[in-house]
Amino acid sequence: MKKRVLLGMSGGVDSSASAILLQEQGYEVIGCTMRLWELGDIEESSCSGNQAVYDAKAVCDQLGIPHYTINCKKEFKCKVVDNFIEEYKEARTPNPCIECNKYMKFGAFYEKAKELKCNYIATGHYASIEFSQKYQQYVLKKSKEEKKDQTYFLYTIPKEELEYIIFPLQNYNDKENIRSIAEKNKLSVAQKKESQEICFIPNDNYQEFLIKYGNYSKKKGNITLRNGKVIGQHQGIINYTIGQRKGLGISYQEPLYVLALEKKRNEVIVGTQKELYSKELYAEEVNWMVWDKLEKPIKCKAKIRYRAKEAEAVVFPLERNGIKVVFDIEQRAITPGQSVVFYDEEGVVLGGGKIKEKR
Repeated sequence: MKKRVLLGMSGGVDSSASAILLQEQGYEVIGCTMRLWELGDIEESSCSGNQAVYDAKAVCDQLGIPHYTINCKKEFKCKVVDNFIEEYKEARTPNPCIECNKYMKFGAFYEKAKELKCNYIATGHYASIEFSQKYQQYVLKKSKEEKKDQTYFLYTIPKEELEYIIFPLQNYNDKENIRSIAEKNKLSVAQKKESQEICFIPNDNYQEFLIKYGNYSKKKGNITLRNGKVIGQHQGIINYTIGQRKGLGISYQEPLYVLALEKKRNEVIVGTQKELYSKELYAEEVNWMVWDKLEKPIKCKAKIRYRAKEAEAVVFPLERNGIKVVFDIEQRAITPGQSVVFYDEEGVVLGGGKIKEKR
């Protein structure tokens, strides 16, 4: 009897090609699209709206596999959208894709797979899962497609789920190879463009979104140096991100960058590029993928944002599952609200957590 796989389908080329690959590997494939977002005059999200459902269903019809849609709008708003709004209100910079993976794609979607008596779930992520002799368990590893590796967004997956997850694209290192699979099978989505925006933010304008749906006020305040000297006025903290240089609207004897956002005083703190670098951070909401708890300091590679390079670091356990991370070399623009993810020398994801503060 064939093993049954529930495949998350966004109507894009990656998940569509994944359906073909799973069929070729002998699985019984069921396609599923999650309806995640509709609110007011924003009709839909780019990865789960009407067009996504239509494209995913068309691919499933062509491949002769069933297709389901599941309504997860309430959970998505609560766990992802509301979290996004609240994080910005706390002057932090969130990563909603990580929250979506945690609660939706490897949370609600995993539960749906069990309901449909599926043996596995699958997605079109660029990542790899294999059994590790070193750790004596299934592990998450970086994709061969280094430039598109998405393990940074996947560190919240419970390690107990790993053996039930398939990433069909894990052996591919070129996006064009994925498109060629779709073209060879005459799929209509073969040349569909990828969305690079946050799926529920229209036109990638998160400031407008926060004002409209988060009741966020563009309250003006001071732009200051670290010593408290006021050198300008800002137009609302949500317009600024740590590391930003352009658009500050101030003149100074040397280039200035946003160093921190101070919620209580409603201040944007700026400084020189040198001040932007730091060696330490503290993180919370940590998920370990190769052990239950960090018992002692470990040496590893750490990544502080998706596009950042991995850097050598030591991770120290703290109380209440918190951690302290000390880098060998100073890192640029460590940002509260973003995540820090840890890797071993073989590219295995050890775990990760949400950055609380830098030092």
